[in-house]
Amino acid sequence: MFARVTQYKMKPGSMEATTAIINSLKSQIMGMPGMHNFINVANEDGSGYVISVVESEATSNANTAKVAELWGAFSDYMESAPKAVGFDVVANWSN
Repeated sequence: MFARVTQYKMKPGSMEATTAIINSLKSQIMGMPGMHNFINVANEDGSGYVISVVESEATSNANTAKVAELWGAFSDYMESAPKAVGFDVVANWSN
């Protein structure tokens, strides 16, 4: 498995609007090929991370265009472009 960790920064006061957008995109996000898990965490100041776990790095790379399209839905609310890095998954546990 492979994880893409993306740091982002939204404009102050945009949390309600961006939360509505992310919820409306759930089926598109979870419908991407190879998607296992998706976590979005954020602070009140608009800083946050998206952690997506997919089947492989190749699958993650193949989803790049769709991911860029989805981030485009937030363009009016972003302070800067999101910054993504990738990692091999060492452990992926849940209860």
